Amino acid sequence: MSKIAVCPGSFDPITLGHLDIIQRGAKVFDEVYVVVLNNSSKNPLFSVEERLKLINEVTKHIPNVKIDSYQGLLVDYAKSKNANAIIRGLRAVSDFEYEMQITSMNRILNDHIETFFIMTNNQYSFLSSSIVKEVAKYGGNISELVPKVVENALKEKYSNK
Repeated sequence: MSKIAVCPGSFDPITLGHLDIIQRGAKVFDEVYVVVLNNSSKNPLFSVEERLKLINEVTKHIPNVKIDSYQGLLVDYAKSKNANAIIRGLRAVSDFEYEMQITSMNRILNDHIETFFIMTNNQYSFLSSSIVKEVAKYGGNISELVPKVVENALKEKYSNK
């Protein structure tokens, strides 16, 4: 039986922190589905299609990673892909409380899918898509925070606003 995992997020945009978690997860699992979830409580800068394109570009060197999007419950998506795991990145203790709530709910919805937490590398422990967007919005240097293609996409987005 293949070890299949789902790595969900809004990825608006994908950062080097996200990429680190995806790459490390891809070493553990046979297949990793990076799935863009359309979070109705967020107002994204990039469309789902733009995010998929960016993620595809920065993960194309990882053969066992597949990119997808989904609207609905994550456990339903995972079940549709025969995934037995969910990968979640943790930056700090503050992430843990939120992630524990989600994991507990997912376990109630489907107790056959395990959640695996991967601690981020220390160099990315402060990093979030929100911070990246804020810095990019005001022309700050984000070259050490996101892949080059994402940096260019952010510059283009904010030059048009």
